[in-house]
Amino acid sequence: MQFYLKILVFFILLISSVNADDKNSENKWSLYTGTFDFSDEGAKSTLYGVQYINLNSHYDSFLGKLYPVTGFFLTVDNAKYIYTGFQTTYDKGSFNITPSFTPGLYDKGDGKDLRHVIEFKTEIQISYNISKKSEIALSYNHISNANLGNNNPGANSYMFNYIKKF
Repeated sequence: MQFYLKILVFFILLISSVNADDKNSENKWSLYTGTFDFSDEGAKSTLYGVQYINLNSHYDSFLGKLYPVTGFFLTVDNAKYIYTGFQTTYDKGSFNITPSFTPGLYDKGDGKDLRHVIEFKTEIQISYNISKKSEIALSYNHISNANLGNNNPGANSYMFNYIKKF
């Protein structure tokens, strides 16, 4: 687990160094918890995670502005997933719809075997602005190895999120 934490810290420091001297910069941190693989009764587990969203750096695409995102989650069965990728947000007034794609590294621990260390997470999040700098959200994701392994069991999860701008 220390290896994964070191990688996470490295990515956060790397991403946060972009425009670090900009006094008007804002970034988001998301703390979340939920149920890992809720659709597999034998493998479901509680998860806890943290995610960093770099609002200072973006790429304009046909989908809108893509922002770098890096995160990590751990289940109570000691499964771990560290990831980095992109997300975009569609502002709908007080609500936001945020899809993301984040490839990462997975270690099953004592949890579900997803059959490969490289996994891909696609997620959709719906958040509500509770203030100018805070949101609460519900999110759903699917993690899959895209048939890189001999088998591709995948995992479906849902989370409750607290998101804060800094």
